[in-house]
Amino acid sequence: MFLDLDKKPKDKIAVIDDSGEQLTYGDLCDFSEEFKKHLPKRSLIFLMAENCNGSLLGYLGSLSNGIVPLILSAKTEESLFAALYNLYQPEYLWAPDGMVEKLSYEKVFSSHGYSLLKTGNAPVAMHPDLALLLPTSGSTGSPKLVRHSLHNIEANADNVRRMFQMDGTEKAMAILPMHYTMGLSVIASHLLAGATLLLSGRSLLDRGFWTMLKEATSFTGVPYSYELLMKMRFTRMDLPNLQIITQGGGKLTDEMFKALAQYAHDKGKKFIATYGQSECTARMAYLPAELALEKTCSIGIAEPGGQLSIVDENGNETFEGEATGEMVYRGENVTMGYANSREDLLKGDENHGVMHTGDLAHRDADGCYFIVGRLKRFLKIFGLRIGLDEVENLIKSEYKVDCYCKGNDEKLIVLVTKPELVDVLPAFIEEKTHLFHKNIEIQFVDAILRNEAGKVINQ
Repeated sequence: MFLDLDKKPKDKIAVIDDSGEQLTYGDLCDFSEEFKKHLPKRSLIFLMAENCNGSLLGYLGSLSNGIVPLILSAKTEESLFAALYNLYQPEYLWAPDGMVEKLSYEKVFSSHGYSLLKTGNAPVAMHPDLALLLPTSGSTGSPKLVRHSLHNIEANADNVRRMFQMDGTEKAMAILPMHYTMGLSVIASHLLAGATLLLSGRSLLDRGFWTMLKEATSFTGVPYSYELLMKMRFTRMDLPNLQIITQGGGKLTDEMFKALAQYAHDKGKKFIATYGQSECTARMAYLPAELALEKTCSIGIAEPGGQLSIVDENGNETFEGEATGEMVYRGENVTMGYANSREDLLKGDENHGVMHTGDLAHRDADGCYFIVGRLKRFLKIFGLRIGLDEVENLIKSEYKVDCYCKGNDEKLIVLVTKPELVDVLPAFIEEKTHLFHKNIEIQFVDAILRNEAGKVINQ
C-alpha cells in the first residue's frame, strides 16, 4: 500500500483535522479498500482539495489503488476549472459535499464530507508509471502539469524522513495546501514515518490554529507564513512542544532568516531551511540546523538520496569547490516531466533523474549552496545585467517592505506597498546596481497579490 500505510500500527492516530476528527492508520487502510470498489483502476480523477480528512482520504485512496489524481484547490476559479476539465476530461471528481449540487454529476459514493462523482467521460489512456498530477508552482489554473510516478513520491518522502530523522513520534502541523507540492511533501514524509498529522486549513490569524500549533512538534511554512507569524510575535510565544521549524517555498529575507535561526538557538529548537521544486516532488536540499546561524539564507546541501552540482556559464559541471552557475539536481524524486494536454499523460520518464533547476546558485568553500536568482529572472538593460530577485531582496532588507520586480530590456519596474518609497527607491537602486535612474520605474500598489503558497500572481 502507498507509503506502507498497512505496515503501521492500526490503532496509531494518523491525522487530526480542524473538525477534531481523528483517523488511525487502520482507518486510512480501511478507506482505501472501500474506495477502490467504486471506480476502476487507472481512472483519472480531479481531487478538489481542502486541508481536511476527506480530501486526504481521497488522495491516499487514489495512490494506494492505481487511480491517478490531479489535485486542485477546491477554491479554483470556475473558468480555470472549466479549462482544465475540458482539456483533461477526468472520469471522476472527488469533491467536498458542498460542491456536489453545482457540479451536477452522478454521485456514486460519499464519505467524510466528500463525494465521488462520475462524469461520464471516456477512460483516459495514461502511462503505467503515472501516479499523480500537480499544477506547476502551486498554481491552480495552468494547464501545464507535473507528472509524478509513485516511486518519485515515495523516494522523496523517504529522503525527507531521513533528513528530519523522523521516528514516528512527531506531530506535524500541516497547513500548506494539499494542491501545493510542499504541502504534499509534509503529508507523505510524516505518514511514511508513522507520525501524526495535524491537518489544518485555518488562517494563521484563527485562534484554532494556535490551539493546534501548541500540540505540534514541527511546523513547516513558506516565507509568507513567517511574515505573518513574525507580525504576531511568534518568537515570543510559549510553544514548549515545538521542536522543529522549517521553511521552503521561496527565499526569506536575511533579517527574517537570522531572526528564526536565533529564536531556534535561544529556545533549544531547530530551524531547518529547505529548498525544492514541484519538478522534484518538493524537497531537494536543506541546511542542517547547526549551520543556521552561520549560513544565512543558504539552502545548504542535497537532501539524503540526492546530489547537487553547478554548471557554469561555459557549460562546465562541478560537484565541489566554490562555483556559481545553474544548479542541477539528481535523485529518484525527479519527476517524469510535464503534461500540457490529455495526450501527454501517455508520456514516460523524460527527465531520467536529472533536473536543471533554472536557479542560479553559488556554492561556497564549505559546499553549501545559496540561491542568487533565476535564469529567467534577469533583465539586460543597455548591457547591464539586473537580477530581479537580487533587487527585491535588497529593497526588502533595507526598507522592510513587500515588493515585486519585473520589466523589460529598457526599464526595471518595481511594485512597492509603501507610497513614500516611490521617490526614494530610484536612487537606492541606482546606487546598488548602477542602473541609471531614468531606467527605473517605481509603482505603488495596495498589495502584492499572492496565491495560497505565497507565490506572486497577476502582477
